[in-house]
Amino acid sequence: MCELILGRDTEGIRTLERAHHAHLESAAPLPAARSAFWLGFRLTAAGEMGRGTGWLARSQRLVDDCGQDCAERGYLTLADARRLLESGDPVGARGLASEAERIGERFHEADLLALARSVQGHAFLRELRVDDGLRLFDEAMVSASGGELSPVTTGFVYCSVIWGCQQVYALDRAREWTEALKTWCDAQPDGVAFSGHCQLHRSEILQLEGAWSDAIEEARRASARLVASLREGEAAPAFYQEAEVHRLRGEVDEAEKAYREASRWGWDPQPGLALLRLSQGRAGEAKAAMSRALAAATDRIKRTRLLPAHVEIALAAGDLEDARRSARELDEIARSLHADVLDAMAAHAAGAVALAEGDARSALPLLRSSFETWRRLGAPYLAARVRAALSGACRALGDEDGCRLERDAARAVFEELGAAPDLARLDGDAPGPERSTGERPHGLTPRELQVLRLVATGKTNRTIADELFL
Repeated sequence: MCELILGRDTEGIRTLERAHHAHLESAAPLPAARSAFWLGFRLTAAGEMGRGTGWLARSQRLVDDCGQDCAERGYLTLADARRLLESGDPVGARGLASEAERIGERFHEADLLALARSVQGHAFLRELRVDDGLRLFDEAMVSASGGELSPVTTGFVYCSVIWGCQQVYALDRAREWTEALKTWCDAQPDGVAFSGHCQLHRSEILQLEGAWSDAIEEARRASARLVASLREGEAAPAFYQEAEVHRLRGEVDEAEKAYREASRWGWDPQPGLALLRLSQGRAGEAKAAMSRALAAATDRIKRTRLLPAHVEIALAAGDLEDARRSARELDEIARSLHADVLDAMAAHAAGAVALAEGDARSALPLLRSSFETWRRLGAPYLAARVRAALSGACRALGDEDGCRLERDAARAVFEELGAAPDLARLDGDAPGPERSTGERPHGLTPRELQVLRLVATGKTNRTIADELFL
């Protein structure tokens, strides 16, 4: 299956088809069943469900006709487990994947063992049993990084595990395995099937660490490579990742273009696009978009991607009750997942809500806890955003020195990163819940300025009230 590693999927599929028919002509039904399994596995992963399901059914028939206990039966059990997982039955998926793992152990099939453990890990994550899931991920990755697996299985396990770690905010593991994936991809420069995913994962890590220029370049390389290898759908998150960094730098046109590309290939561009609208002063549009996205998201882990932005946008739109509700939900999920990153996100949201309520004394420890976590994890931008909020809490408590120190520290990071929207917000020139409460030459509050700008456009009181959710 070397063609699949080289990104030549069409040739790889044809090679597997030829191998399947050659095994049948040689009266070797089990090898033929194995070729049929890999055909079905690859085609269903690429979204070709009709052809993929057909090949899996053919593989199943060959195995059943043989009537033997064999490793191929374990691979087919694993395919059933993946189908249950994607249909929303993690318990059933975990049971089948565990059965596939036992078959893999019996026949000493390293590929089957690693794949089964990866699927079990994802099933545990869906059940919010994060520690159990990460333990199985680690075991699968030992086999992948140790060179025990075939190249295709190695790449699949790397990408599957890194994606799972990112879903539950296991940042340290995501960093470790992304670096290992990069090393593996670099060792086979002609292999492109997984290098695009590697570049995407690296871009996400680089963004978190504050290397934004490098993050954009990696995201662009990822999308270009995935599109060139006819994996346009898989390129969608790379376009979204590129858009996110452009948004943080205030590059509106570039961000718009990349969000549209992500949407074109099937990726919902929220919450990034809504946050872009907020930075443009279009809080009403941003809030409507986030409400729609949250209404469509039923998976609790997926909702954690949306809730922090929803809190920020609701506060900017003046809907304190909606912000409070989303912050409370985020805190409940964080308590169940026990992830440092999610704890920091929840504390920041709760602190921002408390500050908006006028309770700076309660906001202060929440924001300080969030800042300490981001600082420890090496996320300078997120730490600086919390410091911007801390400056407001200090000012509200009469601590002018503390306000100035937090504000100056946040400013230094924003300037270094080129975070233009955050710098503007810090100066009170852009909408957002973390606007500085420092001196204003015009003597107006941020909310008063927002109303004044709308009045200046000639809008009626009723229109202004609707837009501001009054």
